[in-house]
Amino acid sequence: MMTTRTRPWFFLALLLALTGGAAQAQDAFPSRAMRIVVPYSAGGTADVLARLFAQHLGQLYAQQVVVDNRPGAGGHIGADLVAKSPPDGYNLVLGAIGTHAGYAIYKKLSYDPATDLQAVTVVAEVPNVVIVHPSLPATTIVELIALAKAKPGAINFGTAGNGTSTHLTTELFKILAGVEMTHVPYRGSAPALNDLVAGQIQLMFENIPTTPPHIRSGALRALGVTTRVRSPVLPEVPTIAEAGLPAYEASAWFTLAAPSGLPKPVLDKLSADLMRLIATPAVNAQIRELGAIPVGNSPEAANRFLAAEREKWTKVIVTAGITGE
Repeated sequence: MMTTRTRPWFFLALLLALTGGAAQAQDAFPSRAMRIVVPYSAGGTADVLARLFAQHLGQLYAQQVVVDNRPGAGGHIGADLVAKSPPDGYNLVLGAIGTHAGYAIYKKLSYDPATDLQAVTVVAEVPNVVIVHPSLPATTIVELIALAKAKPGAINFGTAGNGTSTHLTTELFKILAGVEMTHVPYRGSAPALNDLVAGQIQLMFENIPTTPPHIRSGALRALGVTTRVRSPVLPEVPTIAEAGLPAYEASAWFTLAAPSGLPKPVLDKLSADLMRLIATPAVNAQIRELGAIPVGNSPEAANRFLAAEREKWTKVIVTAGITGE
């Protein structure tokens, strides 16, 4: 029989057992399959990066990590799905400019990317490259600008969707060059790239990783890369700045993000493990072979980066009068 003298010790032992069990359960993360949602169609840069990290996280955790493509609404269908999932670390989204920084084009979303998603880390930055169908009579950036000025709206450019990096980096170009071109949004880069190769559209500002085979085969012509320095993957292609538009600079980037409210020990573990993976020579080399620049930073550093990018691209959206409706 429990007496008054023994009861406090009993409850103390029970409390220690419960908290110890909770700590062990938390330490066991992950104890089941994980999912990385790609909010774009299969075959694009986001999809390629997601599959790379799914493979390596799966090996690290000895758990299955599946990639789930949920394209649409410039990446917000997939991002919304993750934002509203349980904040337990088992559902991540491969975020990008459209997810975290380009959503000012929408008057109303069913979630708030700034508060409903927690960046775990920025995995990589990716230069975009201006690619055109060979039928377009422009072989340089200067010629492209002249052609676009001579025929306002006649050039159709494809993107991965409204507010994506492929869209906003083109809009920045239009502003700085003072030209008009017609936007054709797709549900991801892969279908847009397919139509560009087929000549259904004339131009894309596409993430570099998916483009070298098309450029080297002659199916597409590269005019310039969007960053300040040339890409090691396409060293023969000048930057847009050196090719005739000195003020231009932009890059795409990708994050892994989780629902807000993720317990700090899980967030810290995911972040530390991803940073270690990105820093390993094998993974680092795989990212660079894609034409991307490995990053890997803390959630705090990632959030500061996203805030700065959100401010930059919101200015472009407002100046260009872009809407996603």
